[in-house]
Amino acid sequence: MEDDTPRGRESISLASVANGLDNKGAELLESLEEGRDPGSNASPSEVGDSWSKAGPEPSSGWRRRLQPALRVRHFCREHAQLFRWICIGLLCTAYTAFLLAACILNFQRALALFVLTCVVLVFLAHSLLKRLLGPKLLRCVKPLGHPCLKLWFKRGLALAAFLGLVLWLALDTSRRPEQLVSFGGICVFVGLLFAFSKHHRAVSWRAVFWGLGLQFVLGLIVIRTEPGFIAFQWLGDQIQVFLSYTESGSSFVFGEALIKNVFAFQVLPIIVFFSCAMSVLYYVGLMQWVIMKISWLMQITMGTTATETLSVAGNIFVSQTEAPLLIRPYLADMTLSEIHVVMTGGYATIAGSLLGAYISFGIDAASLIAASVMAAPCALALSKLVYPEVEESKFRSKEGVKLTYGDAQNLLEAASSGAALSVKVVTNIAANLVAFLAVLDFINAALSWLGNMVNIQGLSFQLICSYILRPVAFLMGVAWEDCSVVAELLGMKLFLNEFVAYQGLSEYKQRRLAGTEEWVGSKKQWISVRAEILTTYALCGFANFSSIGIMLGGLKEEGGSADAARDAERRKRGLWSPGPEPPCPPAASMAPQRKSDFSQIVLRALCTGACVSLVNACVAGILYMPRGPAVDCVSLLNTTLNSSSFEVYQCCHQAFQSASPEFSLEALDNCCRFYNHTICA
Repeated sequence: MEDDTPRGRESISLASVANGLDNKGAELLESLEEGRDPGSNASPSEVGDSWSKAGPEPSSGWRRRLQPALRVRHFCREHAQLFRWICIGLLCTAYTAFLLAACILNFQRALALFVLTCVVLVFLAHSLLKRLLGPKLLRCVKPLGHPCLKLWFKRGLALAAFLGLVLWLALDTSRRPEQLVSFGGICVFVGLLFAFSKHHRAVSWRAVFWGLGLQFVLGLIVIRTEPGFIAFQWLGDQIQVFLSYTESGSSFVFGEALIKNVFAFQVLPIIVFFSCAMSVLYYVGLMQWVIMKISWLMQITMGTTATETLSVAGNIFVSQTEAPLLIRPYLADMTLSEIHVVMTGGYATIAGSLLGAYISFGIDAASLIAASVMAAPCALALSKLVYPEVEESKFRSKEGVKLTYGDAQNLLEAASSGAALSVKVVTNIAANLVAFLAVLDFINAALSWLGNMVNIQGLSFQLICSYILRPVAFLMGVAWEDCSVVAELLGMKLFLNEFVAYQGLSEYKQRRLAGTEEWVGSKKQWISVRAEILTTYALCGFANFSSIGIMLGGLKEEGGSADAARDAERRKRGLWSPGPEPPCPPAASMAPQRKSDFSQIVLRALCTGACVSLVNACVAGILYMPRGPAVDCVSLLNTTLNSSSFEVYQCCHQAFQSASPEFSLEALDNCCRFYNHTICA
């Protein structure tokens, strides 16, 4: 009767799962391969018990039958490296053949793939040469490391940089004097930050000047040089094409009508898709490699520690709460100056997932990407200016820090977890937009009601910001007639968030591209292209008052779980001793004095991050130059026009103001169809 009753599933203890389940077949193969009898290291009773459960003891016939399999296994183990190189060689040969065929068929079409391949080969060659010739070059350069030679080299480099800057300003600004205003803005913002510095005498001017210099060089490459401008324009176009694939998933889930007409279903799914892609790139290690290269460049030039530099470099791609995850095991031991850098880097940049949303608004993609990259060295520089290092950091060793690859076990899990994590971000954005826009409308209604009592018509939050922040917009290099609109957007970014501000900027840009009249009554309808570019740089950051709680909550969680993360890292390295583990500390289990330190410096970091975005805009104002071919207004206006555009508005404005007979009556009739002017009567 007992044999007929169905047995329940046998339970497996947690200890056996942790130590691994026994595999008798694998043990048999290993013992036969090593030429010993199975269970020879065990006691006779253990051997008997083991083989009584597993089956009869193998005979010599079994050994003879398993010999070919053992030989194959032994051969594969001995030549595993050779097989790996053969596979890599075959794959490289196939890729080379594919690249050659693509270039022969149409080189212009394959140019992007060719350039990317060349970039990868350059980095591989650099890594190989560093491994082979690195020690020899260090021995050759070592005699040049004399203190006197170092001092004179630094002085010569500083003098060359100063003379180059003076010559640049003298020659370049002679054609565009408005660039001097942007340079003056940099001096004003840096001077104000130095005036409010925590320790004036401890400022590391090497970090400050190198950071601003790297920012200027990056801007010079992106904005002024033709290859850099084309490369970033191409990158922005490719990102737009990449983000357009979001429509496939959105239309399937929500339907075509919703994704074309409803903002939430049009923009927010882009964040889900971009977050999924970023998670995959982190899993394969590409993002870690890029972050390490960027942080290495900033660390060797600016002399900052590895942890703070990695966090700022990570902020180029991830948000203010995700970047500390890169340095989570080290966060609890960082100095206040390093924590200030982490906070400033989070406030001075935007997340990669939100980058896709802003591009979908119609904001210039190349300017957004350039602003994120340029903000990294500037954030390090200005943070070290405001809160210099006066403590002894534990992370100045040459060993550096190591980046993790996340918890995903495979590519599909990485993609799924990235999409799932973005749901919280999407929900947060939607909730904030509903709340902030409603609050803004209420504030405007209240201000209008109060203004009407004293005969002030049209009083609003935007109007107040346009007056208070107008000098800030002017110091960025914005033309005075556009300063009121730019100041209004800066106020939205600082007091609400950058999402609302970018949405407002996109509305101004769309009106300009549609060829709307510049002024409707006393209200400006759009701003110039230069003002749009500078505003794009100035808004690129999380520096707003609503982000203070997000920053404090994120850092406290990361700091509280730093011990657990360090233990996990020890387990991966095999340094964890077996035994009962202590319970994982709660998320906010930091010392009370540490929490107060975070709260003490967060407002200073917020102001520094806001100034980083403004200095970024000033650098763009120094380097900006109009691009694009000039429009032939005569030929444009003499053709039949079905709709207006910015080019049509410019040409019609020129035709209305010109007394030249080159504009025919037909051209003026075309203009009068879209715009009202006294000449049309």
